Amino acid sequence: MTQEVKEIFGPGTGNGTRTGAGSGGAPPAPAALAAKVRTLAPSMTRSMQRVAEAVAQDPAGCAALTVTGLAELTGTSEATVVRTARLLGYPGYRDLRLALAGLAAQQQSGRAPALTTDIAVDDPIADVVAKLAYDEQQTLADTAAGLDTVQLGAAVSALASARRADVYGVGASGLVAQDLTQKLLRIGLIAHAHSDPHLAVTNAVQLRGGDVAIAITHSGSTGDVIEPLRVAFEHGATTIAITGRPDGPVSQYADHVLTTSTARESELRPAAMSSRTSQLLVVDCLFIGVAQRTYETAAPALSASYEALAHRHRNGSR
Repeated sequence: MTQEVKEIFGPGTGNGTRTGAGSGGAPPAPAALAAKVRTLAPSMTRSMQRVAEAVAQDPAGCAALTVTGLAELTGTSEATVVRTARLLGYPGYRDLRLALAGLAAQQQSGRAPALTTDIAVDDPIADVVAKLAYDEQQTLADTAAGLDTVQLGAAVSALASARRADVYGVGASGLVAQDLTQKLLRIGLIAHAHSDPHLAVTNAVQLRGGDVAIAITHSGSTGDVIEPLRVAFEHGATTIAITGRPDGPVSQYADHVLTTSTARESELRPAAMSSRTSQLLVVDCLFIGVAQRTYETAAPALSASYEALAHRHRNGSR
């Protein structure tokens, strides 16, 4: 079964039309290039990472180089440079150079803040606030730039017409799963969040065509999330993966893949923090999309839920 699944739903493909290397879609805009590098770098070979890091760190300098010059600068080969360009979504190196030139022009006209997100143990709290705020903004911008709206639209359509939705996540991703299910419940959809892997699998067995299963895993390789998604997939449910690694194992069983920003981890800021930020953005996009599609029923349901809780807010209780 696994080999067959890989052929149909290989990493980063899904059932919908996804942009990227070899897909024939439009190359990413210059502003999305840095986000694309950050998202895909962990899945690249070391030589390709050197090329990607070079173009992200010095777009103006690299835009002036030929393919041979960039290969020499990064200690790689011309073939590696071309493969990296294609993986980033450009038909060839010439297209990548044009994007680099555009990115350099944007940076010169609107300078990025000279602020790093590395938090030191002796940083003043005001610096911690500024660094975290900047990192959250960058995480959201990266996620928005890399999110495939075709896949998002397909996921929204599936959820809007679903008989029920099961959402799987553990740890920080489990909190995001709960957030999504609470939102869906408030607009009248039947949704369940499962953080217990045994309960998730036993519920996934009951799913059928017309149901939706959503796996939330930043790494794309969390076994406790992949297993129920696989079961749901094999029982005919429409499956969705929200992940920072679209090339990870979870995508083998996902009809639709929604990619989040790759977290920048540090000693004082684990990856779970910034990955949760990007996951919440995708969840909010899903929720708003479903609410739009089901507005005639969603609006009254949302109003009713507000009314049911209004007296608690008036009394100051939670």
